[in-house]
Amino acid sequence: MGGKSTSTTTQSSETNPWAPAQDTLKGILGQLNGYLPQTGLTSTQSQALNTIEQNNATADAYKPAIQNYTTDMLNGGGALNQQGAINNAYQQYYNQTNPLASNTNYNPYDTAGFKDAINTAVSDITNATNGTFAAAGRDFSGANSQTLGRGIMQGIAPTIAAQYNQNVQNQQGAAGNLYNAGNTTAGLNTGLQSLYNSNRGTGVSSVGTGLDAMNEGAKSNLAAEAQRLGIPLQNLGLLAQIGVPIAGLGGTSSGKSSTENQMSGVDQFSKIMSGIGSFANNGQGGSSGSGVMGLLNFL
Repeated sequence: MGGKSTSTTTQSSETNPWAPAQDTLKGILGQLNGYLPQTGLTSTQSQALNTIEQNNATADAYKPAIQNYTTDMLNGGGALNQQGAINNAYQQYYNQTNPLASNTNYNPYDTAGFKDAINTAVSDITNATNGTFAAAGRDFSGANSQTLGRGIMQGIAPTIAAQYNQNVQNQQGAAGNLYNAGNTTAGLNTGLQSLYNSNRGTGVSSVGTGLDAMNEGAKSNLAAEAQRLGIPLQNLGLLAQIGVPIAGLGGTSSGKSSTENQMSGVDQFSKIMSGIGSFANNGQGGSSGSGVMGLLNFL
């Protein structure tokens, strides 16, 4: 026995409040498509690249000089060329100074010419003292001998002491000068070694300097051309960030829905009885066929 009814509904809607933005988007896309042929090299870019290649080719003429300079710097640039002369000068000074600098014999009598000076002083004192006593008729007396000995000691003692002190001073001075000369020589050699290392570093860093200088103009042209192409594309990108989201706000949607109803038993019985009553009425005064068809349609 039937008791179900089904209905189908179709719905569609369109939301396109920002339709004017579509023209903006089309304009942006049109300009972007116009830039597609420009993705290749421009004439300026091509010329700049040709310049770099030409400079690279002409750089061969500078290779010998660059290689010689680089090799010379890597070898120190002649910074140690004077090291031998410095060491030889120190050795010569050492040889000339060392006999005195290393001498620890301070005996005045071993000093050249000291004995002659002492002998002369003794002779002068002796002659003067003896002459005085001879004039008095007391030569060769005990007083003569005592006076002579005291005179000699008083005359030559200061000379001996002075020479001894001078010998010590000369030795110490020579030793100090020799020490200072050694320090000076070491400092000069250290400075030359530092310059040697610095020159070698300069040699390493100078390899690419020549080509960089020749290519600087071409590189600047490439950078300018990149800006010339990039600025319009950047502007289009800014417009696209505005136009694309707005254009995407519009759209259409459609769908279908079906509804099925299930009647209760009471409703079904009521509908049957209503159909039977309609059939009876049609049998009395109306067309029986229409009443039967109504009941069948319901069932």
